[in-house]
Amino acid sequence: MAFTCSAAAAAASALAKLLVLVAAVVNTTTAASAGAGDEPTYETQSIDPSLAVMTLPAPVTGPESLAFDGRGDGPYTGGSDGRILRWRGGRLGWTEFAYNSRHKSVGVCSPEKKLVVPESVCGRPLGLQFHHASGDLYVADAYLGLLRVPARGGLAEVVATEAAGVPFNFLNGLDVDQRTGDVYFTDSSSTYRRSQYLLVVAMGDETGRLLRYDARRRRVTVLHSGLPYPNGVAVSDDGTHVVVAHTGLCELRRYWLRGPRAGKSETFAEVPGYPDNVRRDDGGRGGYWVALSREADSDDMAPTVAVRVTAAAGKKKGGGAAVVAEALAGFSFVTVSEVAERNGTLWVGSVDTPYAGAAVMGRR
Repeated sequence: MAFTCSAAAAAASALAKLLVLVAAVVNTTTAASAGAGDEPTYETQSIDPSLAVMTLPAPVTGPESLAFDGRGDGPYTGGSDGRILRWRGGRLGWTEFAYNSRHKSVGVCSPEKKLVVPESVCGRPLGLQFHHASGDLYVADAYLGLLRVPARGGLAEVVATEAAGVPFNFLNGLDVDQRTGDVYFTDSSSTYRRSQYLLVVAMGDETGRLLRYDARRRRVTVLHSGLPYPNGVAVSDDGTHVVVAHTGLCELRRYWLRGPRAGKSETFAEVPGYPDNVRRDDGGRGGYWVALSREADSDDMAPTVAVRVTAAAGKKKGGGAAVVAEALAGFSFVTVSEVAERNGTLWVGSVDTPYAGAAVMGRR
């Protein structure tokens, strides 16, 4: 989910705001100093010129994450009303693909009423991804737990609400290992809910968890706990590790799943902003697109909304540290929560806007 310093999020105290500002200065300075010299060594492109906007049906907002099914259809996304929507092209637009039990049992959650209610009432889907072999769509709902939607769509089944006796509190990022069907997801905080996400950073909360759901055994395992704001997660090409965004630290960490380093973790990359969702890049390049939830530094400069990180020169894919290889900037989104690359198109989601976007960029 997005981290932003906007007025809507500034319900925290003046002290909390000060702590967030200090964290931003420290982390941005650290990321900038990681390269050679003070200037970035990567190219920045604007997404605005080629951006096609896909507006959600009112009053739904916040397409946080985007996924494509095994046939390449989509994208699919979760909205502020708790439903999963599917993009059907310019003529049909977004249509309902899935819903949860509350859309039938709680009157105010009925889509026909088009009411704006607190997201904790009807659910709030954040990270989502398909398991292509089965066609199942897995969804991390911030309030309802881990959900599974069958390939045909319809009612989403709650498959897990706790791990190791501790209830989920703030499910967030999610990815699926297409080889095994295992689902990797984050519980960003055991203390604060999604509606209090500002405090996760401001208070230095370190109660987040990285989890794995084994669909065959229907069992959730806690891989790591005591984490500072774990957010987006992406499974590596070879399935040996996952890359997790730690929002407050402005960094990505690599958590090893297999091999001699299994169970260990290390810093993978530092990024120039607050990272949100992470997705593998296209074409087997071995890199990751990282959405950055941060505001513009000034009125006359487009904010950096995402970066692509890849293995540093001289390093093998999947080994060693990563560096920022390119960046995206633009005014079209208040914040960006995900960038997904598919066949030369960058699909952009934002938890704060009533639309998603697609941009065809120049050769990278």
